[in-house]
Amino acid sequence: MIQFENVGKRYPGGHEGVRNLSFHIEPGEMVFLTGHSGAGKSTLLKLVLLLERCTRGQVRVNGRNLARLRPRQIPYHRRDVGMVFQNHRLLSDRTVFDNVALSLVVRGLGRQEIGRRVRAALDKVGLLELERSYPLTLSGGEQQRVGIARAVVSRPPVVLADEPTGNLDPELSREVMALFEQFNQVGVTLLIATHDLDLISRMGRRILTLQNGNLDRDSAALVRDAD
Repeated sequence: MIQFENVGKRYPGGHEGVRNLSFHIEPGEMVFLTGHSGAGKSTLLKLVLLLERCTRGQVRVNGRNLARLRPRQIPYHRRDVGMVFQNHRLLSDRTVFDNVALSLVVRGLGRQEIGRRVRAALDKVGLLELERSYPLTLSGGEQQRVGIARAVVSRPPVVLADEPTGNLDPELSREVMALFEQFNQVGVTLLIATHDLDLISRMGRRILTLQNGNLDRDSAALVRDAD
């Protein structure tokens, strides 16, 4: 589903965001990505979403070699990859419903189908009664759940999350992770970048640890070695 083969990303000026990354995330896996600030987590997610292109190696997502995608093909790739941001990135002048619906409107879906999908996504995250509210009237946890609904409303096979619990208290963080687990249970592949080691260590999922742009540890590989 997500495959990195000797991937490197060098930025102008010589800084290397990631170096020689190689790993494979299977369809339906829920994987955590961690590491110190500046370790390369955000760069890795940007490479999957094609916000950045690697300077060496190959990135494959859902069978696509991203290096071969032309600019006009990138929007179609992103339809298959939902993204949850730490700071939500909601449009303050649009309702909750309209924020979640935006990607479906861009795709040209009919009003009835948009309404059905948006309300199903909001119901899944427990916010159906707030569809007419505006983001600034919501709590931080509610805004994050709107961001999750927006990421999954188009039913992408892959969802990425960049520090989705970074601004939340421990109880809300657990609620957000429970939502991700629910999506994973229906087959969605998740890659979640986080600093919250205490939270993810209790979840029993695979953890990729970056250090200075390198893959320092893969907990799945450690389990295989122990076997």
